[in-house]
Amino acid sequence: MTTPIPLELSTNGAARTLAVDPRRSLADVLRRDLGLTGTTVGCETGVCGSCTVLVNGEPVRSCLMLAAQADGTAVETVESLAENDPTSGRLNSLQRSFKENFALQCGFCTPGFLMLGTALLRKEPTADRARITECVAANLCRCTGYAAIVDAVEAAARTGDAFGPEDQEQEGEDA
Repeated sequence: MTTPIPLELSTNGAARTLAVDPRRSLADVLRRDLGLTGTTVGCETGVCGSCTVLVNGEPVRSCLMLAAQADGTAVETVESLAENDPTSGRLNSLQRSFKENFALQCGFCTPGFLMLGTALLRKEPTADRARITECVAANLCRCTGYAAIVDAVEAAARTGDAFGPEDQEQEGEDA
């Protein structure tokens, strides 16, 4: 039996302290220990991207990252994207765009695509279609054929407000 190690991280803006087996993946800890089941686990080999989360703002395959590697980081999951309050049920502009552009069917891969799109639009708010296509090619979808996903990210880019909750709060404070 392995001795648990301490893990301190921020998940969706909340400070968390846990003791975890050093062999566990970040995806496992997010889902089982923290109840953040929006992070889906598909292949568990890092190929599909359905488990993509943001660690310090960068997209990461959480099935490949050990939870211990996340010590001291800020982790954002798909649950963080809801407008202002993750429990509100209100979709942010990227999520609404996915809905309006029919960019999901079964929904299994959607959290990973939403996190990829969020990271891209935070860094490149005016990303063009070619750049969006390049970005979403990192994840796999067996249902939509990608065109609708690219359309959704492109539409969200045109709105100019595809942020996470932290950005929305800051935006509201400035107003």
